[in-house]
Amino acid sequence: MIRRDDTLSEDDRILWNLVARTTRPLKGKAAAEIPDIVEPKPAPAPAPVNGIAATAAKPKPQHVSHALDDQTLDKLKKGRLPIEGRVDLHGMTQDEAYSLLLTFLHRAHAGGVRYVLVITGKGSSSGGDGILRRSVPHWLSTPAFRHLVSSHDHAARNHGGSGALYVRLRRTRA
Repeated sequence: MIRRDDTLSEDDRILWNLVARTTRPLKGKAAAEIPDIVEPKPAPAPAPVNGIAATAAKPKPQHVSHALDDQTLDKLKKGRLPIEGRVDLHGMTQDEAYSLLLTFLHRAHAGGVRYVLVITGKGSSSGGDGILRRSVPHWLSTPAFRHLVSSHDHAARNHGGSGALYVRLRRTRA
């Protein structure tokens, strides 16, 4: 039997922490400390030189994810294009959902997956929209997801309707 290295990748550590937070210790045992998930912090702005603040060049416009084209959306709805992966974010906090979604999309993209289904749920039964239902489309257009996601749109009724999203991932470069 070959012994594997005991270190976890950053993606695996995030996923493990999400799962570990949902468990309860056995009777008579103390709960283990679970470290918080730390997001990398942006670099500080450069200090002014001779009292003049350095001006940064305008960043190039990034790709913004758009809605799927009608033909692709129709094929997904009718099952003519395969949905190669799905992730269910029901019952998660925003932090948990964000981390899981980012990890899932990284792995799917690395595996050459093209279309995935992200299930957010429709939200609370008290009449309001769910926070994940509103947040996930916004997240998909942020810089963390931009290099992974080409476009996204609401799913068909048979795939979850307004409580789910079709996501087209960018092609992997060979």
